Amino acid sequence: PSVGRMLRRAAAPEAAGPVQQSMTRSLAERLAPTVVEIANESHMHGTKSSESHFKLLIVSPAFEGKTAIQRHRAVHAALEEEMPLIHALSISAFTPEQWGEGGDALRTSTPSCRGGSKAD
Repeated sequence: PSVGRMLRRAAAPEAAGPVQQSMTRSLAERLAPTVVEIANESHMHGTKSSESHFKLLIVSPAFEGKTAIQRHRAVHAALEEEMPLIHALSISAFTPEQWGEGGDALRTSTPSCRGGSKAD
């Protein structure tokens, strides 16, 4: 699928900032996902940066036979260029089979920010 189509729920490509766009490209090139949803949640954390907190849902055949930790490491490796720019990244990584069995029920909601910003 095209990078633009993979941004389905999170944001239209033109609404995504440069970090989010770069994340989408890197994940598409390195993990060949069937589903990628990146939500920029920076506004929920009282941060000065408009692109520092992200939530990622990714489904990829590359995760077959991998533990959760191995999947997270694969995502971090795929985002090696972007990670220095990211303060927080929530990752939900599934195989196509897991996604087919659970689908929308596997999505998680983001809890409210409890503070801790250096700007406070």
